[in-house]
Amino acid sequence: MSEHQPLGGKLLTRPFLFFATLALIGFCVIAYRFIFGIGAVSNLNDGYPWGIWIVFDVMVGTAFGCAGYAMALTVYVLNKGEYHPLVRPAVLAGLFGYTLAGMAVMVDLGRYWQFYTLLLPWYMQPNSVMFEVAVCVMAYTAVLWIEFSPAFLERFGFKNLRQKLSKVLFIFIAIGVLLPTMHQSSLGTLAVVFGHQVSPLWQTQLLPLLFLLSAVLMGYAIVPFEGILATLGFKRPSETPLLGKLSRFAFILLISYLVIRIGDLTYRGAWGYAFEGTLDAFMFWVEMALYIVPLVILFNKSNRTKTRMIFIAAMLALLAGTVYRMNVYLIGYHPGPDWNYFPSVAELLITIGMFSFEVVLYLIFVKYLPVMHRAEAT
Repeated sequence: MSEHQPLGGKLLTRPFLFFATLALIGFCVIAYRFIFGIGAVSNLNDGYPWGIWIVFDVMVGTAFGCAGYAMALTVYVLNKGEYHPLVRPAVLAGLFGYTLAGMAVMVDLGRYWQFYTLLLPWYMQPNSVMFEVAVCVMAYTAVLWIEFSPAFLERFGFKNLRQKLSKVLFIFIAIGVLLPTMHQSSLGTLAVVFGHQVSPLWQTQLLPLLFLLSAVLMGYAIVPFEGILATLGFKRPSETPLLGKLSRFAFILLISYLVIRIGDLTYRGAWGYAFEGTLDAFMFWVEMALYIVPLVILFNKSNRTKTRMIFIAAMLALLAGTVYRMNVYLIGYHPGPDWNYFPSVAELLITIGMFSFEVVLYLIFVKYLPVMHRAEAT
């Protein structure tokens, strides 16, 4: 018997229909974009060559997708087998995060029909950070589908193939730990290339390290966030004891991130920019508050035994990483006085539609595939 099981139950619930409607609206706008061109739906320009699609759907979406990466580090690298029940839902979250990020990139590309040229040797730019990010993200998306494939094999009765895959799955798990380490840090390197166009509040040679730390933190945060919502929404047994133990890793990452962040600002003498009456300064303090509050919550060990406090800390950590990445690539990015950008309604509808589509897929997968652990938690 498999240690995982489908949740079953009615699919066409009100939440499902609500998010399905938003996803349908988003896909209608995407169809309009592909018919009439990117300029018909987007406010992008030469000063802001990427906007909300890339920043939220890719920069933030892939960080949300680091749930599988974080759990692989915990279970297979740190050998903490007690967290194994959380692995498959985490891989599913990573699968959706990275797959939909790839879809968002296709919407954002001007000449989307030439995306395959990235893989042609005579067009490759191996010295390009963006090339490394693109290849790693594509490879990791494929690895995630392979890591999650046992759920399909168990569901449709391919026991022999499932057993054969188990013998080589460790290879893909190892690759799955390597690839996010590479491209999540490289997402920070991309911003380093912008130079003085990024505010001193965020521009630093440590951006690759900070982006990697924030991604791993968001990976650890999305696991309890998703797990507690699933517990409430599907009326499953509480996993609070396990999630409380997992929050220790988030606590350590919060301390590490803030020490490096504050130390870097002090070393560069950039604190003065934080006290100017600008949007940059305001968003900087919002970002810092979102990092500090969950640290304070998790510092009290008794809060790690309370479902509500674990959920609040996880949600704030996710918001902190989201605001940090948006600050680097949108708020704190200043290409020049003649350039302005604010996402159009169509851009927002596509972003909302992408997120809603992820929720729809999640509901389908957990109800019809063996995703959730069979053993009941305390």
